[in-house]
Amino acid sequence: MSTSSSDDLSDRVNNRSHRPSSNAFRDFVASGWDRTPLTDVAPLPAAAWTPERRAAVSRRFPGERIVVPAGPLKVRSNDTDYRFRAHSAFIHLTGLETESEPDALLVFEPNDTAEAAASTAAVSPDAAGHTVTLWFRPRAGADTEEFFSDARYGEYWVGPRDDLETMSVRTGIRTADSSTALDSVTKDLGSVSVRVVRGADQALEQAIDAARAQASADQETAEVGDDELAEFLSELRLIKDEHEVGQLRRAIDITRAGFDRAVASLQEATRHPRGERVIETSFESAARLDGYGVGYDTIAAAGDHACTLHWIRNDGTVRPGDLVLLDAGAEADSLYTADITRTLPVDGTFTPVQARIYDAVLEAADAAFAKAASHVDGPVRFRDVHAAAMEVIARRLHDFGLLPVSVEESLSDAGQQHRRWMVHGTSHHLGLDVHDCAQARRDMYLDGLLEPGMVFTIEPGLYFKAADQLVPAEFRGIGVRIEDDVLVTPDGVENLSAGFPRTRAEVEAWVQQLAPGRTD
Repeated sequence: MSTSSSDDLSDRVNNRSHRPSSNAFRDFVASGWDRTPLTDVAPLPAAAWTPERRAAVSRRFPGERIVVPAGPLKVRSNDTDYRFRAHSAFIHLTGLETESEPDALLVFEPNDTAEAAASTAAVSPDAAGHTVTLWFRPRAGADTEEFFSDARYGEYWVGPRDDLETMSVRTGIRTADSSTALDSVTKDLGSVSVRVVRGADQALEQAIDAARAQASADQETAEVGDDELAEFLSELRLIKDEHEVGQLRRAIDITRAGFDRAVASLQEATRHPRGERVIETSFESAARLDGYGVGYDTIAAAGDHACTLHWIRNDGTVRPGDLVLLDAGAEADSLYTADITRTLPVDGTFTPVQARIYDAVLEAADAAFAKAASHVDGPVRFRDVHAAAMEVIARRLHDFGLLPVSVEESLSDAGQQHRRWMVHGTSHHLGLDVHDCAQARRDMYLDGLLEPGMVFTIEPGLYFKAADQLVPAEFRGIGVRIEDDVLVTPDGVENLSAGFPRTRAEVEAWVQQLAPGRTD
């Protein structure tokens, strides 16, 4: 192996660079920049809502240090990173949007005395039991090496960041330079308990675990505490406030524009060897132009691919007569995401067999809606919504002659044969994550009662794979899913995606209007 090069391996990424380094350049590049602080800074849209969220954390964990990391940049390939997206708990508690703020930490430091609480009330009125600090990397001076030479963080490369004062105005949170954050969160672990959101920042977790070990803390007990924190922060998002619902409406509006573009691309898709990707990119162009991007990988699945539940390769052909299952959601700048599915006939008309399957799925969705709305008449649990849809699915499969047992036996816990053709659940919570509140306890999620402010999907489906020898030949290769986003209200439920064509006749008219003309 050659050892002719003496430069460090970690520095060789810069071998392609011709970046100047003379003293004359350094002096010159540091001069002549307008560094006037911003004076017209406005609070973030969520800033009026985040204090109560932080107060809930403070009330739940009195006397403990709480650490919520945004997470670091993640390498995509060599020296290029993925577009940054902070941990959802960090977003929820700070109100920050888009790609803010890699490596940041939100820290709840317990106030030791009543006097300390009073002295910090003006800074952190939202969490009287804690002093809350947003530790982040503030804007560097033009005379620093970072300014012109750091391709990850330097202003010359990636644009300016906020200074400490600006960030404080924008978020309503006390701020500090993150260069000393690690010392702050790992100090005194022998006398103060610390909980950290795990899974966001591995280096931070390792530092805290090492400090715990040095303080002879029980690591197993500490990790249980971390799990309790993750659980609480997840459950804190089960009920959406007015701002969150507004952001979900925004994401759904962007998603509708994307679906219209995708529907309009159907005929073009039939002429391309990767027709599914034509549909995918048509949707995602709207998501990126009008929002932050997509909330999850788009599923644009034609024909038999629609029977693969998470088909995201989207490299297949789109043929006349196919159904295309499009499962897509735009993520607003606030990072709240929609999640909508429609099944589209490429030719603008469902065949009789496609229509039978589509109508069965729509009936199941309507049954789930009705069950959810009935919470005004008595308690309805989240799992009851799924059960209502499954009863319809089982009955229609029986009508199709596919069930090997009675409807009642299939619906029993010991049966479930109908689930062969729909193995996924009917609903999941929706918000900052497409599968939101995923760390919530079972009795708060699956067994939880529906309450106003909850937002979740209703998305039954039927999937008859081409290789399925237990269904008639005319069923094979047909997959149908219909998915809407639902808000629980005091009066029932609101279909937030009601503006999307939904019935078979509406979908046919949609395709015929935006993608006219047969291709056969």
